[in-house]
Amino acid sequence: MEKEITIYDIARELDISPTTVSRALNDHPAVNIKTKQKICDTASQMGYRSNLFASNLRKQRTNTIGVIVPRLDSPFMSTVMAGMEKVANEADYNLIISQSQETLQKEVRNAKTMFDSRVDGLLVSLSYETKDIDHFLPFINKGIPVIFFDRVAEHKKCNSIVIDNLQAAHKATTHLIEQGCRNIIHITGNLNRNVYSDRLKGYKYAHIDHDIPFNESNIIVNNLSQQAGTEAAEQILKLEQLPDGIFVSNDTCAASCMARLKKAGIKIPQDIAVVGFNNDFISTLVEPNLSTINYPGHEMGEVAVRNMLYQLSGASEVMLSNKITLISELIIRESSLRIKK
Repeated sequence: MEKEITIYDIARELDISPTTVSRALNDHPAVNIKTKQKICDTASQMGYRSNLFASNLRKQRTNTIGVIVPRLDSPFMSTVMAGMEKVANEADYNLIISQSQETLQKEVRNAKTMFDSRVDGLLVSLSYETKDIDHFLPFINKGIPVIFFDRVAEHKKCNSIVIDNLQAAHKATTHLIEQGCRNIIHITGNLNRNVYSDRLKGYKYAHIDHDIPFNESNIIVNNLSQQAGTEAAEQILKLEQLPDGIFVSNDTCAASCMARLKKAGIKIPQDIAVVGFNNDFISTLVEPNLSTINYPGHEMGEVAVRNMLYQLSGASEVMLSNKITLISELIIRESSLRIKK
């Protein structure tokens, strides 16, 4: 195996001082352009690799941001990641990404790995199982910024980035009610998480605002996967009285639920009107196209990293609040449109 090339090897090759080599490789203005170019060319030819780890340890900065998400195979989370990557790359930061797979145990391990990797900051969307955030205290106690997004926890030293899930769910449910629905099923995720508990509140408040009794048995809680959508449809088909509307907390689950209902001869939206959530790509592929809440995932990713960069630059005092709420909107398509205007 070839030995690792050092600045001393380059200095001997060019018969100059190691200090000059070091300065040139770090683009120091004290080294003239021709010498700098000669040193960089020689370093490249010799196979020199800069020791970024050692350099970063000296600077107490690694230019990396850790990201912990529940699942990487989520269409919504992929969109968030794209927004994060865009802003991080523009600022010469790298992302270290891991998934909890919806378990507290893995989330705790991920957090420790990120801490040991000396990330400059941590972006987190919590797992279904997380009930407290003690495993993030080493970051908080050391002054390493922690920002929660989408699925958040409250802590006075942590910022969070969300949409108004309550308002969004209220809009979706109200739309179904305005289309003549009175018996609306709500399919949602683990109610320990703010996103799903807030959507349930919005669903309930829409019923209260329109004097429609709330029926606890109309709530189906599952993991919102494609399989869960099919299983929810099977459950609905066994009911003595079928619902006339369904509001689902994610488009993947909504699309598979619709497909199974259609296979059973249910007409959508004539028999059952359906609204999803997230505005994932699948919402425009299913037939009829799925009404949904446009959740600005790309914007959420961009805002999360920008907020992190503000904090890392010491400018966090410009933030007037530790919660940022992004705007969402209801997109009405054929799956819920029973009353044509």
